[in-house]
Amino acid sequence: MSALYEDRDAAAAAAEKIKIFAQSQRLMILSCLLRGERNVGEIADVTGIGQPALSQQLAELRRADLVQTRKEAKQVRYRLADENVALCVRNIEAIFGSEGNLELPPVARPTLQSPPAGGVAGFARVL
Repeated sequence: MSALYEDRDAAAAAAEKIKIFAQSQRLMILSCLLRGERNVGEIADVTGIGQPALSQQLAELRRADLVQTRKEAKQVRYRLADENVALCVRNIEAIFGSEGNLELPPVARPTLQSPPAGGVAGFARVL
């Protein structure tokens, strides 16, 4: 896998995929499905999204290959398509979730210590 700055097509594909996540109702549905497979009624109950909007957003998620379906009797059950989708949703929740706290912790930077006296390779030690 190359870095996105090295591949314009890969960067464009990633940007298109991110657009799917960047809609509140779809993100709520994906977050709901992160907790397990559900049918439309269960998703509606948990998210509070009305039936017409929910069906529209689920269709969009299916077209984007972010969710998969399974027929169970007369009901259709939805689940996240794969572990990569689950990883994306978990990361979005980790960054933006819980009490709406958007502040990120400061980046930890290594500190350099003075080399020990008489130690030839001491300069290379970073703790």
